[in-house]
Amino acid sequence: MATKNGAKPLSQTPADAIQVMEVSRGRVTFCLLGTTPLIYHRLAQKGKHELLMPSRKKNKNERETTLKHDPYSEYRESMHTNANKAAATLLQAPSVSFKSALSNAAIDIPGSATKSAIGRLCYVEGDYVDIYGVPKLHMAVVRMSDMARTPDIRTRACLPQWACRVTVSYVRPIISEQVVGNLLAGAGIMQGIGDFRTQKGKGNFGSFELVEEKDPRFQAVLKMGRKPQVEAFNSPEVYDTEAAELLEWFTGEAKRREFKIETDAEVA
Repeated sequence: MATKNGAKPLSQTPADAIQVMEVSRGRVTFCLLGTTPLIYHRLAQKGKHELLMPSRKKNKNERETTLKHDPYSEYRESMHTNANKAAATLLQAPSVSFKSALSNAAIDIPGSATKSAIGRLCYVEGDYVDIYGVPKLHMAVVRMSDMARTPDIRTRACLPQWACRVTVSYVRPIISEQVVGNLLAGAGIMQGIGDFRTQKGKGNFGSFELVEEKDPRFQAVLKMGRKPQVEAFNSPEVYDTEAAELLEWFTGEAKRREFKIETDAEVA
């Protein structure tokens, strides 16, 4: 018996009329080699504390006896670190940074997939990705996000050379390994990771390329494992001349004003 719209009841529908597409999860690992330095920009503990419980407005005496900046502390707190001493590296990067770069690349690469589709169908495995490379202390003038665009000095860790392995899971056959590879390669050029990256329009930091595991450049960076990273974390070297000049002036002025500065530390 037919229904009003002429369709057959479900009980009379042939069993072979329904074809279910086989959906599975693919998995591929890429070797990434930094082509421009990577600047870390993890929010410092001071900033997190202010968000959690804002401090009261300081009086004149408190402002004069409190440091606005501590470059050494800000340098160390800008990095994502792994407390596990058995880990291959001290430094890490949130996996979501790579997924964001991957999905954003879909905007500028036609015919691959949409940004929203990549966000649903792909993800970078793990909460964090191990980052190889030795950090240095980077200082630069930045503009705050207020209406006046107030200038300030920001201190962060910067890796002149860096590399990592990223494992991407994806849903197939909707997305293919080739599409994922194309998007990640494009992300390395057009997006980047970290602060002052290409995606923001002005900087060109955090760019990368896909390389083979045996690439000698990649293997050279992998030798910069946990030990040199710990040494650089505890006793940093400056990134460039500007950082050297600013840090030298700060250290001398802090000493003159009798502020105690911890130039060296010991990672836990």
